[in-house]
This record gives sequence, structure tokens and C-alpha cells, in this order.
Amino acid sequence: MPLLFLNEKSWGTACDPSRAERAMADFVDAVRAVAAAGGSGTALVSEVDVKALEIAEGYPVNKWIGASPRNRVLWQRLRGLQGRSPVRSVFPAEDAADHLEYRHDGEVVLGLGAAHFMDGIAVSLPVARQWQADRVPLERSELVEDDDGTLEMRHDTVDVRHLSAEPHLDGHLDWIRETRRQGVTTGSRIWEGQADLYPHLTFLPRVEGQLRGLNPHWVVPVRRVLEGLEEAVAAWDPATMAEPEWRTKVTPEGETRKRVCRFTDLDGETRTFDLHARFTPGAGRIHLRLVPKERTIRLAHIGGKIRPDL
Repeated sequence: MPLLFLNEKSWGTACDPSRAERAMADFVDAVRAVAAAGGSGTALVSEVDVKALEIAEGYPVNKWIGASPRNRVLWQRLRGLQGRSPVRSVFPAEDAADHLEYRHDGEVVLGLGAAHFMDGIAVSLPVARQWQADRVPLERSELVEDDDGTLEMRHDTVDVRHLSAEPHLDGHLDWIRETRRQGVTTGSRIWEGQADLYPHLTFLPRVEGQLRGLNPHWVVPVRRVLEGLEEAVAAWDPATMAEPEWRTKVTPEGETRKRVCRFTDLDGETRTFDLHARFTPGAGRIHLRLVPKERTIRLAHIGGKIRPDL
């Protein structure tokens, strides 16, 4: 049940009507192919209703629908897919991505950015060459809080899943099937599915309450960090490597803060869990320690930055 995010930048491009007609037919076929693979609950998410868009410059969707009986059939097929707008309506919380900005070729992109943030797929009208790919690179700017409370804007480049024609679907089928199976949209689902989702991670019992009460803003970011930790530990050989090759930033606390990172371990012993990964918005932290004998990492805290008085 993946979310398909409409790339608004792919609409309204200057081209002749015949090219626009072919592009629209390809777009409908691609979207329906994803829906067939993703099952019920697959939704097309757009900032505005699709019917309000221009397929090409001066060629609105309404005009296209009325141009031929075939187009009317294609439109009915597209409308058969659940539609949702605006983009923020599918966020865990309306302002969940306020700390992020995504750009493509220097322009802010809502649909492409939302597809990356929500771990979905972006869908484009295949008119311009730049949209004829199964991945699209984006420039991401993220407001993050460092350990000392300093706020700074960080910039990087990310790839978003993308399609504009049916052949692009092949590279995403495994992910679609996995998404259909998991459907992890809350902290409670993360906790309940931990054994299947993260077989190389272990959690202290105290983490259950933190996940079940997880701020909706943090569900997707936490899920992503946990996936990165799982991938790193799955590839880790403790006999040859002191620690995994991290797929997300993991650093130790300074000496003065280690005392606030001590928790009762599964065997009843109190140990220091000062290694931590970060997630945003805000100062999100996942505290952990390495357990080489079990080839696992044990997680003791998922939530805000641990304060000395807590």
C-alpha cells in the first residue's frame, strides 16, 4: 500500500497535444501498475486535485478528458485510485517536515520531497527527459540540532524512488511488496514488528513505552534510522571489525554526559549506552551499545536528547 506522490514540476511543460496525450496515457498505465502491485490502500497524493492541473502548457486535464472517449476511460481508471491532497494530509503530523526542504535543479519540489520524506514513490508525467528515470536526485536542506543545542542547516543529496512509465516499476517491485507487508506507520507498529523488521537489533523493555508514545513527527525518521542500523549490523563481522560500518551517523557521548546514559540491561546489570544515532526534527536520539558476542546492538533509548535531570 505505497503512497504515490505527484511531481508537480512535471506538469504544464510546453509540448504539442499529441505528445501530451501519449504522456498522459503512459502516466495512467504506470500509476495503475503500481496500484496493482501495491494492493488496496495505494493512494495518489498531490498538492492540488489532478483535475486542476495542466498536462501541457495551455492543455488542462479537463480539455484532455473531453478530447476522446479513450481519454475519458483513462480518467475514470485514474480516479478509481484513491486520491489525497494536499501533500501534508498524509504526513504523520501536518508540520512533520517543516525542518526539511527539497530542491531539484535549484527549485523547491513538494511532491518529490514528500515522496522521499514519507518513504514513498514519486510519479511524473513523462514529457521532459529528466523525468524518464526510476530514481531522481534531490538536494536536501535539513535543520538539525547538535549535542550542544546549536541549530544548523545541513545540506546533502538524496535519491527518491520515481517512475513515469511502467518499465520503471521493475526496480521498485521488491520494495512495494515489502511495504505492502509491513505497513509501519506508528511507533506501536515498530515495537510490535521489531523481530521481523530488525532481527539484528535488540531493545530494552523501557523502549516499548517510548515507541508506543512516539511523536508522530518522528515515526518515519526513527524507522529510517533503525533500518540503517539493521543493515549495518547485518553486514557486521565482530571478529574482524570493532564496530559495524554505520549507514547512519553514530557517535559516542562526551565523558561528562556518559553518566546520563546508564540503563539496566537485559541481564539486570547497569551499563552505559553512550553510542547514539540522531534523527530530526529536533534533537532525536537513539542510544545503543555494541554486543559483539551476540552480533547485535542493544537499544536503550528512542526519543529526545537525554537530559541530566531525567
